[in-house]
Amino acid sequence: MSIEITLLGTGSPIPDPQRAGPSTLIRVGDQQLLVDCGRGVLQRLAAAGGSANTLSALLLTHLHSDHIADLGDLMITRWVTTFTPDPAPLPIIGPPGTAEVVAATLQAFGHDIGYRIAHHADLTAPPPVQVAEHTDGQVWDRDGVRITVAPTDHRPVTPTIAFRVEHADTAGTASVVLAGDTVPCDSLDKLAAGAGALVHTVIRKDLIDAIPQQRIRDICDYHSSVAEAGATARRAGVGTLVLTHYVPAIAPGQEEQWRALAAAEFDGPIELGDDLHRVEVSARG
Repeated sequence: MSIEITLLGTGSPIPDPQRAGPSTLIRVGDQQLLVDCGRGVLQRLAAAGGSANTLSALLLTHLHSDHIADLGDLMITRWVTTFTPDPAPLPIIGPPGTAEVVAATLQAFGHDIGYRIAHHADLTAPPPVQVAEHTDGQVWDRDGVRITVAPTDHRPVTPTIAFRVEHADTAGTASVVLAGDTVPCDSLDKLAAGAGALVHTVIRKDLIDAIPQQRIRDICDYHSSVAEAGATARRAGVGTLVLTHYVPAIAPGQEEQWRALAAAEFDGPIELGDDLHRVEVSARG
């Protein structure tokens, strides 16, 4: 029993030729869950051996542009590459506001959708989606996979949520928590308690504070530093801390410097890397 984490995109709002926008793929059982869909997600998904038409669900932590930049591409590509009659809608789970964003995105692609329906006899309706908005509690229970959400603190962005994915059998329970953008908060500590892994976005506040533009320095207000992510992992007693969404991007040769900042607070395994970095999380008895 295990859950596979693939960091599809480890970048930030700043375009980076080496890193796609924030996105993480969770493979658990026969399900594939996509958490956030930043720029370039479908290229990275293809590189990881996946595709839009094999996703079980899309999970959105919040509605910042860098986390939903390729929402339209994902919905359209899934639609035009699914060839079964009457395909099931794509479940999209996110915080309140998600339904509005999804509807507006489909409207923005309205001309494209109309062209494709006019051209292809087997496309008779717009991309099928099923949106569910949540801030707390269990949101998914299918074939042994359960997903629970809890609020996080990314104010003034609100509401924002984190996801806990669990898969249980007689050997134990494998679990992964995906934090999204947040500062340390009690609700995330509770959601992550005892998890096999915590996937946490991080920034280097020491580096950001040296930038002259106030607009850039503002991001320190509502993101966790590397050390703060480590402290969250320690308080929650997680097995492994997985860092992603690096701001600024990790310079070549500085990986151990970032790892050391987290290790000052958390003495368990710490994973970080480039796009497509994979981590396997085993069941904890």
